[in-house]
Amino acid sequence: MQLVRDDYNAAVTGGTAIRTLKRTAASIIAAGVMALTGATAANALDEVTFGTNWVAQAEHGGFYQSVADGTYEKHGLKVTILPGGPQANNRLLLPTGKVDFLMGGNMLQAFSAVEQGIPTKAIAAVFQKEPQVIMTHPGQGLDSFESLKDIKLLIGQGGLNSFYQWMITEYGFSEDQVRPYTYNSAPFLADKRLGQQGYLTSEPYGIERESGIKPNIFLLADYGFDTYSTTIETTNELIEGNPDLVQRFVDASIEGWYNYLYGDNSAANTLIKTDNPEITDEQIAFSIAKMKEYGIVDSGDTESLGIGAMNDARMTSFFNKMVKAKVVGGDVDYKKSYTLEFVNKKVGLDLRPK
Repeated sequence: MQLVRDDYNAAVTGGTAIRTLKRTAASIIAAGVMALTGATAANALDEVTFGTNWVAQAEHGGFYQSVADGTYEKHGLKVTILPGGPQANNRLLLPTGKVDFLMGGNMLQAFSAVEQGIPTKAIAAVFQKEPQVIMTHPGQGLDSFESLKDIKLLIGQGGLNSFYQWMITEYGFSEDQVRPYTYNSAPFLADKRLGQQGYLTSEPYGIERESGIKPNIFLLADYGFDTYSTTIETTNELIEGNPDLVQRFVDASIEGWYNYLYGDNSAANTLIKTDNPEITDEQIAFSIAKMKEYGIVDSGDTESLGIGAMNDARMTSFFNKMVKAKVVGGDVDYKKSYTLEFVNKKVGLDLRPK
């Protein structure tokens, strides 16, 4: 303010000084306006936290893409990604408000939340297909899904209690076939007559790298295990209290997935490797290739409705299969586990290669 007073005292002595005063005052006002505008723009960003369900990897790539390329900011959001992992349980943080959005697994978790009275919903499905697979050795006559019923299968406890129960009821598999899977592929590699569960984008890569074997892959989604996967979840409170923020997060995440799959994803991959230094460029490239090859993210309804699409018929189909398999109780009000309010709006279709 001393500068302004000095300019004023000088200005009363002549026109030149008056013009100097006007320029100085104008500069101060302009600087103030710019500062206020910048502060307002910064304050306009809604800060939210998104918790993932595992350590950073390509399967989370679209979310990292939207952070890296400014898509979230374009939608008025400042997003912090909180990675999950073996020592973290980000699912517990959603209903307590510690995170605003959560990366779910498949719809069984959302059904369970309804059953337990947890007020959350799935609001988008990034993966149209659950990447759960069964693998066999090539050259052993184990080249069809039906042939898997003739061998022992390495299945983890979680799989035994979920997708394997569906395999029993839908295809006639038996629990006698099951051997414990401890997330170590050594037994599978040692016995060519064993089958093993895996994640499309993970275990096949490890087996190829360790042994040079390209296993046969049976994607359960292609045989009728029709759950959505890698869902985005949030609380009923946020859906009801701030639907605009929810919509912006969903839209920005969808755009991020298009750009990650079909654009320059190098900056996103750098962020992924920062959060997970153990992941390699080769693993990331393998995962992206498999997601594209099998239509994990972009297939079916997404071709006309956009990534993240969901529909009632798929939800009903999967729920009925899980009830039949006695994985979920028939009295669960599964329609409370999701909402279609924020998807199927064709967001990002212009980013999809023609």
